[in-house]
Amino acid sequence: MNKILDIVPRWLPALVLMIVIFAVSSRSSDELPNFGGWDYFFKKSAHAFGYGLLALSYLRALPKRNYFLAWFFAILYSATDEFHQSFVPGRRASLIDVFVFDNLGAMIALIIHRYYFSARKSN
Repeated sequence: MNKILDIVPRWLPALVLMIVIFAVSSRSSDELPNFGGWDYFFKKSAHAFGYGLLALSYLRALPKRNYFLAWFFAILYSATDEFHQSFVPGRRASLIDVFVFDNLGAMIALIIHRYYFSARKSN
């Protein structure tokens, strides 16, 4: 029972983010906000930011700081979410979202984290 009490708080942020991502991607395109000429920029930025946070939450949840595994889990979830979107009316799956925007968001967040914490340890 103590192991479960140790694991749940570490995984809770990742679970919450996965639920939020799933909920947003379950909405049809008509239900999502429109930012006019900036729509593409805001939506792709949200992809990068969301998957950056998800990668960091996976990094926090893993027993050892395994950056590759945190990145892999984020991309894997991104791919499954895009598959899920293919069933939502008015939405479509996009490999560009997975391999460009979600991938870059996860990688940049993990690189900044690694750089920041390695710089802190050396001081």
